[in-house]
Amino acid sequence: MKLGWRIVLPELLLVASTAAPASAYRPFVSTDAAVADPGAVEIELGYFSVERARGESTFTTPSVVLNYGLVRNWEAVAEFGIVNSPGFDITDPALSLKGVLREGILQEKPGLSVAVEASLLLPSTRPDVDHFGFQGVAIVSAGLGPFIVHVNGGGGVDRVDTRPFGIWGVIGELPVVSRLRVVGEVAGEDVRGERPVHSALIGLIWQVASSVSVDAGVRLGLTEAAPDWQFTAGVTFAFGLPFLSRAARKPD
Repeated sequence: MKLGWRIVLPELLLVASTAAPASAYRPFVSTDAAVADPGAVEIELGYFSVERARGESTFTTPSVVLNYGLVRNWEAVAEFGIVNSPGFDITDPALSLKGVLREGILQEKPGLSVAVEASLLLPSTRPDVDHFGFQGVAIVSAGLGPFIVHVNGGGGVDRVDTRPFGIWGVIGELPVVSRLRVVGEVAGEDVRGERPVHSALIGLIWQVASSVSVDAGVRLGLTEAAPDWQFTAGVTFAFGLPFLSRAARKPD
């Protein structure tokens, strides 16, 4: 065991020394027009979420989003959640490719940041959500005075029986003190033949360190089909994997 730690410890220290800024995007349904740096790994961990709908509570512990920077302006994303209601199910698994088409405010350049994200929606373990689906989203991020705003719009086909749907969302961020942001979001999903699911969120994001942020938020349903309310809390942390970073940055 001692010999093993002598081998592993230097590698762990090297990974820790290459920590990357945490810029992944909890606790929102929508996203921003930014991606992980080449070779960087960002992990969004929702360590607690409770949802109240029609008199029943659903707990999600955990929900995980893994972002990996492939090359400049492109990242791969994998995500899933584990729900206890009343048994345990894997929900909302997906694999995505996200790319920045125009560098702007989020890349410390003037003007709009523009990105797209294409997702393969994988079957969950729930018997009524057992099909493959697809989703495509366009994202625009802009600065409006002290605010940063991210607008999402797109659609696809769902996992239930490949029904078409549309999605939209608007996020607003306002820095209030150093490392602390007040955030809000309105978002919705409209599936053909179903009632719309629209909601609004208010929350906080605290940048604990350059590579770690924590968040908490309360989401309220705006339509009858949406959950009455939801509370969520999580953490995002980022790091670089040295050997992957060198490969991702290697010139053609």
